[in-house]
Amino acid sequence: MGPFFFQFASQEKPMQSKIALLGAMIGLTAGWTTAAKAQASEDGWSLVWAEEFDGTKLDRKKWKPEISCWGGGNQERQCYTDRPKNIKVADGNLHLMAHKETFTGPDLPPEFSNKPYPQKTQEYTSGKIRTLGISSWKYGKIEFRAKPPKGQGTWPAVWMMPANNVYGGWPLSGEIDILEGVNLGATCDTCKGGVGENRMISAIHFGDYAPKNKFHDTRVALPSNALPSDEFHIWTLEWGEGVMRFYLNGRQYWERTSADWETASPLAKSNPVAPFDQPFYIMANLAIGGGLSEKNNDKGVAANVTPAAFLIDWIRIYQCSSDKEKGLACMQDGKESK
Repeated sequence: MGPFFFQFASQEKPMQSKIALLGAMIGLTAGWTTAAKAQASEDGWSLVWAEEFDGTKLDRKKWKPEISCWGGGNQERQCYTDRPKNIKVADGNLHLMAHKETFTGPDLPPEFSNKPYPQKTQEYTSGKIRTLGISSWKYGKIEFRAKPPKGQGTWPAVWMMPANNVYGGWPLSGEIDILEGVNLGATCDTCKGGVGENRMISAIHFGDYAPKNKFHDTRVALPSNALPSDEFHIWTLEWGEGVMRFYLNGRQYWERTSADWETASPLAKSNPVAPFDQPFYIMANLAIGGGLSEKNNDKGVAANVTPAAFLIDWIRIYQCSSDKEKGLACMQDGKESK
């Protein structure tokens, strides 16, 4: 999401089948852990945290909604609220929902502002949840299944920020953007497939304070060139000491190593893997507008873009049981699939 500081009637069965079906349904509610752990045990990853969004409300022991209208430092147009209208858990999914409505709220998130908070009014509302202050991880496999929305002006994201700014404020302590969807389905002259903008973005941010900040990013389309907003897909980040590998539906599309990043912090002297060697927390949000979306494709925010919903089926975090310190032993062979 950077720049961070500026700028998603059946036929009745016999009784025996009903009993079997009921048993299967009960098993499914807890069975993901067995399946996930079985898969993890094959490649050495151990499941350490998971959110399946199977209930009817957000688990406040895992998540804190952000309440702010500051626009993410990107001139985004939404206020994030803690209302069911913008954040809902239903049908086995997290729903982050954007609406066009005038709303007034705190200008900045609580970690940036001292009370009394200044107020700001925006023309859209949406949802954002974070594990900030609850859970964070250093190295591991971060995986989730999600369905981003489409439309000019939509900007869904799943991304990570440092739990503590060990090396200083943004971007000295880094930022990892696993999924960003910008203007999906809007006009794109360079996209293949004839469906408009069909590329998802991944990025890392690092370097020095603005305007000396730096980033690397990449855009990836599905092999079919279909819109990612048409159905759910699985994104994966494998992150170990000095290396990050990004996957879409099990297909690697990007790799960055410590040779690709740096930090201007004097606290990182003689540390070639900084700033991406500290615990990061995870968050998900649906932004509306902002520099990256409004300056590209069809420009601006389409009048009919809302209501929009970013759906997330599950998020799972694994760590390498045999290499907890560096997380490298469990990582896949770093060969990108073309």
